[in-house]
Amino acid sequence: MSDAPSAAPARATWRDYATLTKPRVISLLLLTTVGAMFIAAEGFPGWIPLLGLLIGGYMSAGAAGTYNMVYDADVDGRMRRTAKRPTVTRVVPTRDALRFAIALTVLSFAVIWASSNLLAALLSWAGIAFYMLIYTMWLKRSTWQNIVIGGAAGAIPPLVGWAAVTNDLSLLAWCLFALIFVWTPVHFWALALMISEDYDAVGIPMAPSVIGERATVMQMVMYAGLTMILTVIPFALQEFSIAYFVAALALNVVLAMRVLRLYQVARSGARIDRAVALPVYKYSMLYLALLFLSMALDRAFFV
Repeated sequence: MSDAPSAAPARATWRDYATLTKPRVISLLLLTTVGAMFIAAEGFPGWIPLLGLLIGGYMSAGAAGTYNMVYDADVDGRMRRTAKRPTVTRVVPTRDALRFAIALTVLSFAVIWASSNLLAALLSWAGIAFYMLIYTMWLKRSTWQNIVIGGAAGAIPPLVGWAAVTNDLSLLAWCLFALIFVWTPVHFWALALMISEDYDAVGIPMAPSVIGERATVMQMVMYAGLTMILTVIPFALQEFSIAYFVAALALNVVLAMRVLRLYQVARSGARIDRAVALPVYKYSMLYLALLFLSMALDRAFFV
């Protein structure tokens, strides 16, 4: 038996706590939040609500991400993509991670309320609750429809951004919610097609494993179609100009081509590998970002 002293456990750094917040996921959530603010304001929404939503929105989404990592530490440890998360390696103990999440939850509410209004703060809390209680604790491990229903959590940020400016929720705000809701399956099932073996290994019922790759792609085609339709509805309601319509049309053509390529591979019976699914996954993020940018610019300069 060796007399050498055991190595001291690694101490958590600010980077470990930043990792808990899932910063790469938050970037897109914040973009839709801020985008909705500019759309609602038809231009610049003001520095106080903007900075408040950037800071409070990051903390709110970060809290949701941290709760998710704490609850999913058991399955994260068995997946290559998530095996090095701080909650798995225990660099950040579960108790400390929970304290961090609670602090972010409380602070996010205070910051958003102080910088905008109570409705926006309550909606941000609704997003945290839905993501943790409905998606993470219930849907994720119980049904292949987890991403579809759970997508409501990721669709709440535009409501927060809209409410922060107007203190209400108009039809256009709900159109933005619906747009992200139907966009989500296309985005996340593309990811699931790339790493289906990881989900299989831990028993998470993602669509490719439960209904098969071909059926999953058919679902993606349907949701891509719904997404495209929802980009046109605000134009039909005269909320945007022809400039937005042209931009949305161009973005939709590329999305249709990417999804069609996926469909052709699935229809041929060939296995969908990373090289086929990755372009859909990457473009879906760019698509949503450019769509919201187009909306914001159109409301500011053309409507």
